[in-house]
Amino acid sequence: MDAILSTDGLSKQFGGKLAVDHVSLRLNDGDIYGFIGENGAGKTTLMRLVCGLAAPTSGDIELFGSQDLVAQRRRVGCTIENPALYPTMTARENMEVQRLVLGIKDKSVCGPLLEMAGIADTGKKKAKDFSLGMKQRLMIALALLDDPELLVLDEPTNGLDPVGIKEVRDFLQRVNQERGIAVLVSSHILGELEKMATRYGVISNGRMVDEFDADELATRCGKVVVIRPDDAPKTLALVKTMFPDAVVEHAADGSVRVQGHVDDVGAINKRLVEAGVTVNAIAPHGDSLEDYFLGLMGGGRHA
Repeated sequence: MDAILSTDGLSKQFGGKLAVDHVSLRLNDGDIYGFIGENGAGKTTLMRLVCGLAAPTSGDIELFGSQDLVAQRRRVGCTIENPALYPTMTARENMEVQRLVLGIKDKSVCGPLLEMAGIADTGKKKAKDFSLGMKQRLMIALALLDDPELLVLDEPTNGLDPVGIKEVRDFLQRVNQERGIAVLVSSHILGELEKMATRYGVISNGRMVDEFDADELATRCGKVVVIRPDDAPKTLALVKTMFPDAVVEHAADGSVRVQGHVDDVGAINKRLVEAGVTVNAIAPHGDSLEDYFLGLMGGGRHA
């Protein structure tokens, strides 16, 4: 799989402190990369280095397989550290100003992005009167104006209520799936990251602690679907036809356990019922991303 972004030994020193300490990461084509770490861990500094908002002390950055960063950063959109909106302008006016600043001649680019962000019908409402979630979606839409292939977002759900968080998550998933844009996103709301990320990086005190794919996370957290059917052998066979590569076991307690696939509980249940299997219980089990993160940081059983 092609790397959209890779760093090798990337470091940034402020005074005598390494804010980013020899970090190597890889973000692949199509990824939503969840970047996790405590406050002050180095997430924002690394994102600033990637986007050219700060210069590294040492190490290398490659974008789209090239170290010609000036040229390649034109293919990157970002929102870092609460970028400003024009508060007395509407959503469309903000987009139009940014379009002109970027020298984009096509006047039709703004509408579809506002539609995708869910703020096309805000009319004459000024940005200063938007909810925080609406402002965040407008800022992401602004970052998408120049049709980037990588989107870098620093805490886009920070301070949002559950509805706003879901709206931003849905927007990012649409951007990723419908436009094929890779996303590097940091967040403290690990439950939300777990719903959309395909790859993760964990940073602490400027150092990369771990990097893994979503499938690896499911294995590391012991995530399984536990099914209690009236016919375990038939259930075992049916689930294996659904997920040929999955580990499916008939446990000693009579249950059938499917490694991973915790997001497919509904589909599994439907398939079994359609095949005449009585499902007495079906549920996902295992640790969450938050549990795993706390363990890595020394606060849980994964330490």
